[in-house]
Amino acid sequence: MVLKIFFPQCCNLADSGLLVGRWLPGQQSAVVLAVIHFPFIPAQVKNYLGELRSQTQVDLAVLGSWSLPKDGQEGMDSFLEDLSAIFPRGRWLKLSREVGRRGFSCQVVRRDTPPAPEGAGDDTDCDAEDKVIFIHYDQRKVMLAELHDADGHDPGAQAGPSELHELFWTVAQSQPLYHLDRYDDGPLKLTHWQSDGREASIVAELVKQASVPVCLLFTCMLSLWNRLLNASILNVWPVRFVSSKLSTCVQLSYRTDHLQTISSPSRAVRHTEFMRKANIFVSFLLDVALGLLLVSWLYRENRIGWLANTLVPAADHVAKELQELLQWLMGVPAGLKMNRALDQVLGRFFLYHIHLWISYIHLLSPFIEMILWYLGLTACLGLTFALSVLSDIVALLTFHIYCFYVYGARLYCLKIYGLSALWRLFRGKKWNVLRQRVDSCSYDLDQLFIGTLLFTILLFLLPTSALYYLVFTLLRLVVVLFQGVIHLSVDLINSFPLFAVGLRVCRPYRLAEGVKFRVLCKESGKPLHLMMEINPLKLSKVLKSYRMPTYSCYPRDSWWALCKKLFVGELVYPWRHKGSKAD
Repeated sequence: MVLKIFFPQCCNLADSGLLVGRWLPGQQSAVVLAVIHFPFIPAQVKNYLGELRSQTQVDLAVLGSWSLPKDGQEGMDSFLEDLSAIFPRGRWLKLSREVGRRGFSCQVVRRDTPPAPEGAGDDTDCDAEDKVIFIHYDQRKVMLAELHDADGHDPGAQAGPSELHELFWTVAQSQPLYHLDRYDDGPLKLTHWQSDGREASIVAELVKQASVPVCLLFTCMLSLWNRLLNASILNVWPVRFVSSKLSTCVQLSYRTDHLQTISSPSRAVRHTEFMRKANIFVSFLLDVALGLLLVSWLYRENRIGWLANTLVPAADHVAKELQELLQWLMGVPAGLKMNRALDQVLGRFFLYHIHLWISYIHLLSPFIEMILWYLGLTACLGLTFALSVLSDIVALLTFHIYCFYVYGARLYCLKIYGLSALWRLFRGKKWNVLRQRVDSCSYDLDQLFIGTLLFTILLFLLPTSALYYLVFTLLRLVVVLFQGVIHLSVDLINSFPLFAVGLRVCRPYRLAEGVKFRVLCKESGKPLHLMMEINPLKLSKVLKSYRMPTYSCYPRDSWWALCKKLFVGELVYPWRHKGSKAD
């Protein structure tokens, strides 16, 4: 039988005393957490451990004795051995370190077996039944680390916690034990990772004290903001519909939820809640910092005026290029012979829309600089707001292209579905709307004649409609691609776990995937000493585990579904989403 003893490195040179720790349930393992030094009163030690058990919910106990020979402490070993009767346990560990040697001597005393003969402790490292392995660990790193399983999730969610998880949980839950060090004026002196003084930061403590009123203030402000958003005036259908399509309104709602999360005065109990709050907070700070840099760049050297003076000529240039494209389509594009009548009707229809669009742009030109000046201030809320406003501006400036795409797609889709229905008529089939399937059907001569006539008309008009649909679909896809890049940038800032990645880079032991061991000391007839080191979680698993959920402005359809929609003329992104009912 192998007995594993997890021993903290900070206690290797501790003075003689009692070993405080925990026997892991269901395992042949013991975790040593601290050493209580002489002098002490056993009753005070019992009371102290009882208080710790009620605070930490960990079954802390005295595991045995620790001896480090020093001058003037010759009778310390016999005194510590007599304490085994005061702290009864199934097994009593007697650990001692010899001067000038790296390893420990170990003796395991069982309550159900007679003790070893006097003098045998020097030559016997453990009893005949137990083979002892010492596993040294860095107590501070293990306490701060969060252990993940192979998939990057919390192993505590499994059916039964492993020995390694029990070790990490015991060390982390025993934090009240580390509040007492050997410089305190109390009756007990302990050695652990904070025995030289408690780690603390005055700035961190001041921030903690000030965070509570600040969070309460933010919570009140956000509650008022939510009441304003939930007002009956803003819940009218047109307002609600337009706000759901504007990227700025969607981002505003998303950031409101984030601010409610980080301003909550309740403490994050679980590690996932703490990491989510920290990732949101760091992402929010980075977003605001980048937004302020953008504001300082925009309002310096009158760049807003330069953008306003460039915007109107750019819109005129795009309109002129569209007019030339329509003139080309109304002729003989690429040598193709089009239906003259339908070609002229579609061309003049789209040219009239371009004329309306140019008039609309020139009507707004005196106010564009003022509009851009006020819209640029939204960057103070964050770079994501500035990008969302840019996406909405692009959508408004290219609204005529979207209208052309919708007209061409509807006309093309009508002819495609009409031809498919008439093709079923030739084969004696029809579409059963109730059962959603194709059934056989008999048609008379008049129906076949009318079907043939309509099929011929639609077939010969299809190339003209398909060419207009193809051209405007390509233009629309260029706009969608540009907006998709903007939305992906916003999603990256919103969902990237910057705090988790920074923690993985600066303190990799905080996010642990497992452990590895290396041999410290191996001597014949002596216990084996191993050093436990923490394996950090891989960056890919950090991104997978801590990436924050975000809204999806881009389509979730597969490439095959997207190509199918484009082929049959169905509308795609962003006004038609996956799962919406087709017209």
